[in-house]
Order: sequence, then structure tokens, then C-alpha cells
Amino acid sequence: MKVLVTGGAGFIGSNLADALIQKGHDVVVVDNLYMGQTKNLHPRVKFYLMDIRSPELAKVFDLENIDVVYHEAAQMDVRKSVEDPMFDADVNVSGTLNLLQNSVKYKIKRFIFASTGGAIYGEQDYFPADEEHPTRPCSPYGITKLTVEKYLFYYNLVFDLNYTILRYANVYGPRQNPHGEAGVVAIFIKRMMNNKPAVINGDGRQTRDFVYVGDVVQANLLALEKGLNDIFNVGTGIESDVNQIFREVNRLVGKDIAENHGPAKEGEQMRSVISYAKTKAQLGWEPQVDLADGLAKTVTYFKNIKG
Repeated sequence: MKVLVTGGAGFIGSNLADALIQKGHDVVVVDNLYMGQTKNLHPRVKFYLMDIRSPELAKVFDLENIDVVYHEAAQMDVRKSVEDPMFDADVNVSGTLNLLQNSVKYKIKRFIFASTGGAIYGEQDYFPADEEHPTRPCSPYGITKLTVEKYLFYYNLVFDLNYTILRYANVYGPRQNPHGEAGVVAIFIKRMMNNKPAVINGDGRQTRDFVYVGDVVQANLLALEKGLNDIFNVGTGIESDVNQIFREVNRLVGKDIAENHGPAKEGEQMRSVISYAKTKAQLGWEPQVDLADGLAKTVTYFKNIKG
């Protein structure tokens, strides 16, 4: 199939594009390189340097005869969404609507959307959260992801656009961007490797469900054939706190970086962990890489790259 991956030069998108090519699909990537990097691009992808909000996006659909859209591009920094909710909404909502309008016009067979299991449920009533848990996002980022989910329901209802929604937990792994505020694993690794202080926000007891990027890619591949017009969590069902991540990365990097704590950040949840029971039952997916192995693979990746 001809597959469009938005954000395909970024962390998750580039790993996904590689896997799709390995499966024999033709891959088109749209990325504005705000966070993505051309070095992540597989030599066989057709690359368009473009923002998903651009009116020029229609030309990509017109030229490439796309069958399936994987929508990975996003403003994905929770803290930036708190600081600038209008920018967050412009990218995550308006940009997605541009994609959806073109998907309808050019009769896309399926639209697979990278949503968030880490932010969409808000402070949870029970642990781990399944897909039926109330959605009470406590950041603009989470709100925009939930908004897009509602738009997908509408586009299916009115225009018969098929979709699959994957609610990711906190994804980490090779190619994660260590710059900026998002992606605590990559940030810790890069700073420790450079003998720089790595600041833990708040007391570090906030928990997250850390899922390895390779496992997330496998869930996306399964979504090509299964899970039509439904929502699935992609996580491990295991809580790990930030202090634990700091100490394990410190050990793997082989440094002895002091544990520094800074102020807590607005818009951050205290606990977040999601159930993958439905995803296992309906997609046949479950995580294969545990946290210890995944962190080791990620540290090895960063040790072997330059820059």
C-alpha cells in the first residue's frame, strides 16, 4: 500500500516508516522538521518538507495516491501546551483537520491516529486506566488529542472515513529527541552522557507508563488490518516513577550524576498508567520489551550516535 506518515522524520514516525518499508509498503513522509531530522529518514521514503497545516498538503494527496494515513505529527510537549495553548490547538487540531479534509476528498481507506493514553484520562479514578475510563485531560495537549478523537468519530459518521485510534503511553527509545522539555528518558541520557545536571521536576514520585518505541510500532502495524473505528491503549500497565528512571539511566550511562530536584511543572499528572487488555484481545498486541531492556537499548543507541 501507499502510506503517508506525518511526522515521519521524528521519533516514533521514523521508526514506523522504517517498519512499513520493511513490510513492503511505499511510504510518503510529511514533516516540517520542527522536531524531526532528515538523518532519521529511510532512503526509500518519498519526503515532503511541509507543515500539516499547509494548503500545499492537498498536492501530496493528489500526487501520491495515498491509501492509508498514519498521523504522528503533533505538538507533543505538555508544558509548551500550557504556555501556549493557541499554538498547541493550531497544530494538533487545525493541522489534523487539514489532513482529515484531504483524507475525505481523496478517499483514504484508513486514518490511524496517534493519540495519548498518558494525558487523555487525567488524574485517574483507577489504575491502570482502560479505554472506558473517563477522559478528563488536565493539559491543553490532552484536550487537543481528545478533540481529534471526537472529530474522527464525526468524519466516520458523516463521511464514512475509517479510523483507528491508538492511545500511547509514554513512549521512549532510539531517536527520541533529547532537546526541549518532553521525553524524560532521552533528556536524562543525553545530559548524563555530557556530564550535565539532569533535573527531576518536583519530588520525582510522579509515575508514568513507559512503553518502548519498537512495541508501539508493532501496534501500528497491526492497526493496518484490525481495530477498525475503535480506540486502543498502547502501554505496559506498569507504573514507574521518574526517580526510578533517573537512577536506572544513571547506572546504565555509567555516571554518578547528583539527583537534583526542581519545582513541579503545571499541567503534569501525578500518576498515569494504562491497560492494554483490549489491545491484546482485539489486535493481538502486547508489549515485548520490558523497561530494563528498553532503557539499555536506548542508552546504547545514544552512545553510538554523534551530535
